[in-house]
Amino acid sequence: MTHYIPVGLPDRIRHFIDGEFVDSVGGETFDVLDPVSNETYVQAAAGQQADIDLAVAAAKRAFDDGPWPRMLPRQRSRVLHRIADLVEARDARLAELETFDTGLPITQALGQAQRAAENFRFFADLIVAQRDDTYKVPGRQVNYVNRKPIGVAGLITPWNTPFMLESWKLAPALATGNTVVLKPAEFTPLSASLWAEIFREAGVPDGVFNLVNGLGEEAGDALVKHPDVPLISFTGESRTGQIIFGNAAPFLKGLSMELGGKSPAVVFADADLDAALDATVFGVFSLNGERCTAGSRVLVERSIYDDFVARYAERAKNIVVGDPHDPKTEVGALVHPEHYEKVMSYVEIGKGEGRLVAGGGRPEGLDTGNYVAPTVFADVSPDARIFQEEIFGPVVAITPFDTDEEALELANNTRYGLAAYIWTNNLKRAHNFAQSVEAGMVWLNSNNVRDLRTPFGGVKASGLGHEGGYRSIDFYTDQQAVHITLNEAHSPRFGTK
Repeated sequence: MTHYIPVGLPDRIRHFIDGEFVDSVGGETFDVLDPVSNETYVQAAAGQQADIDLAVAAAKRAFDDGPWPRMLPRQRSRVLHRIADLVEARDARLAELETFDTGLPITQALGQAQRAAENFRFFADLIVAQRDDTYKVPGRQVNYVNRKPIGVAGLITPWNTPFMLESWKLAPALATGNTVVLKPAEFTPLSASLWAEIFREAGVPDGVFNLVNGLGEEAGDALVKHPDVPLISFTGESRTGQIIFGNAAPFLKGLSMELGGKSPAVVFADADLDAALDATVFGVFSLNGERCTAGSRVLVERSIYDDFVARYAERAKNIVVGDPHDPKTEVGALVHPEHYEKVMSYVEIGKGEGRLVAGGGRPEGLDTGNYVAPTVFADVSPDARIFQEEIFGPVVAITPFDTDEEALELANNTRYGLAAYIWTNNLKRAHNFAQSVEAGMVWLNSNNVRDLRTPFGGVKASGLGHEGGYRSIDFYTDQQAVHITLNEAHSPRFGTK
């Protein structure tokens, strides 16, 4: 297979601090691989404490003294709409670079680039339409809520759909008047540097957006522990979330964390099975299985179980695995050899925990690169590691159930609680099950189709807090209550005889 390399790749990936592309103060770098060849294609600046200090100082100056937090919402909205326009105009280039850096199939990367533009457009509209609460006590008092941007927001993003997930945080943080320091994932730093040029062209003032590349243990750690960064928004695995929680605690920082998942897709016998099959196959194998909301545990009512497993396995075997840049590809290459080894280790574990009905190794004809054949295990016990642990790859566990009660018990039987997908045409069951399942988000008879106005977040080990719509506005602003007395203040008169 020929190895596609986009034209115009940078000679080096740098930080972006106070309107300038810069190397690390100490000159530190790290290698960036592409997941098809696993060869280093560029060196990236590896941020350390000194680089984070410079970025935070620039962001704090822009917040304390610059125009951005003081603009009218309509002025900031216009800038955000320009950002959305620029992202849309460059969607093909963004997708090309994202696919090269991540191994995501090009058609899916293009959709993610377009979603990034939509995120900016959504918050551009929301801050203009936003209204704040007023509480009246007729003739006595008026109380209102005054929202204020908080300061420098530290944004730490993952490698699975980097550009789009960066937009989820950047758009509301900037819309509400904060300044930011973004630390993208070290596996996939390529597309993040494009924000700098887009923001500059759209009219974002210098210092409002700062980017520091580097390792989580170095740049990420310094950002979380910086005393001038009151907010941290993090998307990533639950163990890293625990470390961030501990490191942020001494500073009492605002935290929003969307963490891991092991989400159930529950298929009842009365469901539209063709639709359920389409959604549950797509739900775990799209984005190479590297998605936090993947329905990676499929629970199927016993009366349809054997037929469903056979059809599911057949679909998985027919999935097109190959060159991420080929529009026909449905599953590309996993992001990095480290992650590939992790996923393949779970495939081997699964062979002792379930009945392998599809995949189970490297696809034929793809001898190099991080390729994993879509893998399906049936008859998986609820205490199996592949049932309990997040694999984050194209691997699914299918388990039968007999009753609604057993289905709910199985669905809730993990430490995670991000998403759940329920397939049934019984209205009572659908709503009762949805309200009983331990998940921050539930889709009934639907694939993961998200309304940007709704809260996004998980319960249990899947997260802390919510973003999305007004929840993002809440997170990125201080809500100050202002109380005004309309007549004489009647206070107890201490100190009088």
